[in-house]
Amino acid sequence: MKIDAVKWGGVLLIILALMACSAWAAWAWQANAYGQQLAVKEAAHQTERTNLANASSAQILAEQDKRLALEQWLAASDLSHYRAFTDEKTKQARLRDRLSTADLRLSVQLAATAATGCDAVQAATSTGVVVYGAHRAQLDPAHAQRIIGITGDGDKGLIALQACQAYAKEVSGTK
Repeated sequence: MKIDAVKWGGVLLIILALMACSAWAAWAWQANAYGQQLAVKEAAHQTERTNLANASSAQILAEQDKRLALEQWLAASDLSHYRAFTDEKTKQARLRDRLSTADLRLSVQLAATAATGCDAVQAATSTGVVVYGAHRAQLDPAHAQRIIGITGDGDKGLIALQACQAYAKEVSGTK
């Protein structure tokens, strides 16, 4: 009996060892299969993340190109409006200089009734006058300077308004 018990104990031990080996083999096979599935899922996830990153990079580059184009347009627009401002300032300065040196005089047209007091034609014309027609009165040079300054400010305002309108049209996309 003792031999049978030892024999059965050895068989039982071998069966237990085979069961443990088969459990370990099943565990290893299952781990390998799940590992492969996880690797496939991880590769798909990594591919998706790479595609999203590439799309994001492309969008960022497109936005940077738009920004660069807008900056270049703004620089060109600023330059053209700066030139318009400086040209206008130069014209105003020349006009003021001509007024101050009496090279140019500003005059206003007077109504014929205000000059003679009636609707009659003027009796005598001054010598050296080429223009026929309504009477004119020359403005004092100081008043002429102020008028030129006011019109210069108005011209600057109009140039600034044109610059703002051009910017608003460009930014809003309307042409």
